[in-house]
Amino acid sequence: MISSRGYAAQNNTTPLAPFSFERRDPGPNDVVIDIQFCGVCHSDIHQVRDEWGGAVYPMVPGHEIVGRVARVGSGVTKFREGDLAGVGCMVDSCRTCANCKKGEEQFCLVATVFTYNSPEKNTGRNTYGGYSNNIVVDQDFVLKISPKMNLAAAAPLLCAGITTYSPMRRYQVGPGKKVGVNGLGGLGHMALKFAHSLGAHVVQFTTSPGKKDDAMRLGADEVVISKDAAAMKAQSNSFDFILDTVSAPHDVEALLSLLKLDGHMAIVGVPPEPLSIPAHTLIMGRRSLAGSLIGGVRETQEMLDYCAAHGIASDIEIIPIKRIEEAFDRTVKADVKYRFVIDMSTL
Repeated sequence: MISSRGYAAQNNTTPLAPFSFERRDPGPNDVVIDIQFCGVCHSDIHQVRDEWGGAVYPMVPGHEIVGRVARVGSGVTKFREGDLAGVGCMVDSCRTCANCKKGEEQFCLVATVFTYNSPEKNTGRNTYGGYSNNIVVDQDFVLKISPKMNLAAAAPLLCAGITTYSPMRRYQVGPGKKVGVNGLGGLGHMALKFAHSLGAHVVQFTTSPGKKDDAMRLGADEVVISKDAAAMKAQSNSFDFILDTVSAPHDVEALLSLLKLDGHMAIVGVPPEPLSIPAHTLIMGRRSLAGSLIGGVRETQEMLDYCAAHGIASDIEIIPIKRIEEAFDRTVKADVKYRFVIDMSTL
């Protein structure tokens, strides 16, 4: 076994604290990564506080992981010691179901093995995430990180990046398309960067007038204050695609009414309460409403390569691990521009 150190929650009310544990010995196809940075995702907070249910403790969160390869198994062909590498939201799947064969391992019909708080396929032991000094992962679920990228700023791409990139690719965001992004947080700021880079005309929706300058800096062509009824009405029936990144309760119908005929809206935020969707808003414009999770391994690598080629990274604030509780509280208050990243050398 490999000795590991990290920060863990012992239950849903106590602060994260130093925690020693063991990872499995690497097999022939495994890669051992020394973790250098790990992003702080809002879903880490949901799971640590058991707000979604199903939490298993002790829990070491973290699924936006970047670092250097320290060891490789005898059968590993994709990585060498010293390579930059990343690990996202999942570390295994059945690999044989229809979804896995299509490269959509995040929708494995048997059981996706998530990076933490998930039973390993062979041992049944609970997985531990990236708020730690190392991780052991099968090479097929490890991502290549270009040396051209700022490593710390690349970490959030492993979740916030792919979560927003995947639906934009699915709904063919590009030149000639009018695209809306609802919410300007960890997800929203990445969505804005991608939509701009892909050549769309991008409109940022926000409830905060103070975010207008930032939105324009990040690539918005227009900014609409969603509390302004007149400004919203002026955008009616004009959007090809809207990406809704907001996790707080909000008026989804108001956004749907902005779609043109056959327009699409995808939800990637997870509000705590069920959404109210009047059927007539969908019917009258033959509009569609969909959800999206992350992407498969292949699409995540595509996203990382796209970011390296186009100079896209997350806007981050780097913190030492001892400030993780402060980071959690500030994330809940949306008091970060736009993603906390833990410097794991401070562990």
